[in-house]
Amino acid sequence: MANITRIDARVLTGTKSGAGTDGRVYIAVGGREFRLDSSIDDFEAGSDRTYILGAGSNVNNAAFNDPRNPQLDSDDLDEFPVYIRFEPTGDNADWNVEQLFVTVNPGPTEIRFGNPMLNGGPDLWLGQSRGEFIYLTRS
Repeated sequence: MANITRIDARVLTGTKSGAGTDGRVYIAVGGREFRLDSSIDDFEAGSDRTYILGAGSNVNNAAFNDPRNPQLDSDDLDEFPVYIRFEPTGDNADWNVEQLFVTVNPGPTEIRFGNPMLNGGPDLWLGQSRGEFIYLTRS
């Protein structure tokens, strides 16, 4: 169909006590995982950040977290699940997710993903004793 040139992942961390984390967060799109990590302190309580992969990237190790290398295609979106994976580390081993939105090729032909569980509903805790994945569907 179309080359995937950019993926935007908007992540809102909850505001509850202990909501933030120093753990690692990954997004899977088109059969690949990408690390969501930037030069700022990521996933702090109350944070609302959009991580850009590909064109206009704002993540660390941009070349390794680029859907253009190797090139992903929008056809791949129907072949593989889209999800967020949390890898707990350090003293703050849980993470409170308030909202997640993923947009592939932002613009007139964009494809969006989300989780209806998080749309206006309760937030979700992730961690070793709670589960580490949130699967997303087209929205």
